Amino acid sequence: MMRNRKYIYVSICLGILVLLAIIVCLSWGSYEISVRDIIKTLSGQGSKMQNISILQIRLPRILVGMFVGIALSTAGCILQTIMKNDLADSGIIGINAGAAVAAVIFISYQTVDYYSELGKLSTYVLPFMAVIGATCAALIIYFLSSRKGMKPRRMLLIGIGVNAGLNAFITFFTFRGGVGDYNRVLVWTAGSLWGSSWAYVKILLPIVAVVFIYVLLKHKTMDVMNLTDEIAVGLGINVEKERKKMLSCAVILAGCATAFAGNIGFLGLISPHIARKLVGPYHKNFIIISALISTVIILIADAVSRNLFSPIEIPVGIIVSIFGVPYFIYLLMKE
Repeated sequence: MMRNRKYIYVSICLGILVLLAIIVCLSWGSYEISVRDIIKTLSGQGSKMQNISILQIRLPRILVGMFVGIALSTAGCILQTIMKNDLADSGIIGINAGAAVAAVIFISYQTVDYYSELGKLSTYVLPFMAVIGATCAALIIYFLSSRKGMKPRRMLLIGIGVNAGLNAFITFFTFRGGVGDYNRVLVWTAGSLWGSSWAYVKILLPIVAVVFIYVLLKHKTMDVMNLTDEIAVGLGINVEKERKKMLSCAVILAGCATAFAGNIGFLGLISPHIARKLVGPYHKNFIIISALISTVIILIADAVSRNLFSPIEIPVGIIVSIFGVPYFIYLLMKE
């Protein structure tokens, strides 16, 4: 009873923070808009400039950021469960990097200007290519760590090595192009919501929503997988089969998020860990809380990245990393 009450209180507080973060993102910018004008615009009574700023630029960017945050935090929850390690994250073990490799190759050969000339077909193909890249990285990590039995700690260490190798490949590949291509890819791989549109929302929303609901429905299985493999098997769970299913969900979520927002690291690391501290280890609660926390973090980080050095925009992934790296070091020291 106390646990449910705490979960409700935390959910309400985070819901308010999400709403405030959305208002900040809608109003704060080179063209500032008051809360009253935001309400008028959303109700169809805004000026032409307000309609363009809110409905065509800021609102789709906010929604993309929210779904990216939900996808990365849920992927982090899954990976921390199946690896039984708080340090696991799709950005750390190489899944995001695998998606980034496929996306960078696709972008390089499809168009010279990813942000303004990515056609409708390419917009739909890009997440598919990113998921393929993430899947390849995940398969390499899984098979290398499965020799002589699955060892979660070995899986994490191999993932860190694969991540380093894939990021080195991205750097090498982009150096082969011109300075302009390298700068564009560098901004994208650092994580950026620049160029987000309603087309992105239409793709991300159904994918993230379906996988997120599926993961929530598997919350009892994931609770059991948090225990040792021996206990999980004793309780009737096919550990290897469920681990593959959950890893597939993490790959899809991380791949789609990386396709449209670049390689945003640490979001899937810090959000689940904070959520677990707030509401406990039961997945039914902390997956939702983790999604809310990541939404607040990415929206505030995006608002700061857009306006801190305006008119220059820095990648949102850099802002997230400024908070994520110290937290990662803290977790390493605890381990």
